[in-house]
Amino acid sequence: MNLKALVSVTGKPGLFKLVGQNKSGFILETLDDQKKKSVVNLATNKMATLEDITVYGFEEELKLIDILERMKEKGTAPDPKSDGKTLREFFREVAPGHDEERVYSSDIKKIINWYQIIRELPLFDEETPAQVADENKADDEALTTSTT
Repeated sequence: MNLKALVSVTGKPGLFKLVGQNKSGFILETLDDQKKKSVVNLATNKMATLEDITVYGFEEELKLIDILERMKEKGTAPDPKSDGKTLREFFREVAPGHDEERVYSSDIKKIINWYQIIRELPLFDEETPAQVADENKADDEALTTSTT
């Protein structure tokens, strides 16, 4: 799953693709069919890439990308509008070790909603640039080993 350039903006619903920057702020594009562009100024809005978001855990923070990968492996996710108990049970499966006192139902709903959005995108099945680099490195090492 390649989440590079996908961002969440405080106070705005949904997810956005970071497409550029100008002197006023960052240029974002909606992920829906309209591809509506807007400029977000960091002086008035907070923005976070999905790669950098973490969830509170008991021992250590859990990376959102790891949680989304487990959701992808599971194949299905409940409707974000399901009751809190259903959402919490599902989240226990995909985010074991999350701090249930600090991770609210609203956070779980938001993460499941984000999952519903990104699973429809081509980047859902893409590998991250780091995964591609690791595979290339492994291929190079195997080639070097087999030729010596």
